Amino acid sequence: MSTTQQTALRGGIISAISAYTMWGIAPLYFKLIQHIGADEILVHRVVWSTLLLLLVVIISRKWRSFVSVISQPSMVIRLTISAAFLGVNWFMFIWAVNNDHLLDASLGYYINPLFSVALGVVFLGERLRPWQIFAVILALIGVLIQLVMIGSLPIVSLALAGTFGIYGLLRKKMHVDSFVGLLIESLMMLPIAIVYWLLFLETSTSNILNNTWSLNTTLICAGIVTTAPLLCFTAAAKRMTLSALGFFQYIGPSIMFVLATFYYQEPLYFAKLVTFACIWTALAIFSIDSIKARKNSRKVATS
Repeated sequence: MSTTQQTALRGGIISAISAYTMWGIAPLYFKLIQHIGADEILVHRVVWSTLLLLLVVIISRKWRSFVSVISQPSMVIRLTISAAFLGVNWFMFIWAVNNDHLLDASLGYYINPLFSVALGVVFLGERLRPWQIFAVILALIGVLIQLVMIGSLPIVSLALAGTFGIYGLLRKKMHVDSFVGLLIESLMMLPIAIVYWLLFLETSTSNILNNTWSLNTTLICAGIVTTAPLLCFTAAAKRMTLSALGFFQYIGPSIMFVLATFYYQEPLYFAKLVTFACIWTALAIFSIDSIKARKNSRKVATS
């Protein structure tokens, strides 16, 4: 590997760690505005991230790409559908964090990679290796254990994994720049957010003219919380293979798990711990199998 490639890889690793760390500590931000409803926070997240993304697209000179995509009705419809899943995911995550379900959010993002694999099999015709099949089955057993021991499914976890997994599947089939795509998705959500803000939000904080400057600044930061990790993720994706990048995705839910358990002291019941153990084991098996498969493919390619 040349010095240039090593530098690029090092930059990619730093960017990947930064992205997933920011996603992991995002609950700290949402806890700061815990007294505000999830719907109101979502409105601010949509509004301010749209403005910030618009600025990013202009500065990065991706305006022509934006115009090209927005002029394709079929692509706009597809991005509108993906925006619906993304909006639900954002709302569920905010609600989970601010209603002491951070452990469920952590579990959801642990489940997400395996759920995405299952979606790939069903909708993209991808084939799983035996150990990958075993990992997916083990994850399913973990969810069923919680159903049997607690008497209910981890609805929040499954909703987060499901909405983000479907969102990822939809975006995977669209060849659109990540920032351009997210800007268009945000623009699709923006009118709904503004109408809801102006006509239906009647809280003590809904009128920003009556808020303190510190609260308004915190609310505006919702745009940064949304966009900054994506900037780092995109930088990492340009310098690393997606398979290599995938191994960093467990940083986020791991930080959430630590925050929930040790900082916010959410109760970790035995049934939940067993479910986590099954998911962790499944992810370990899946990751090890992926590493071995990648090494074998390299050997075949060089032989």
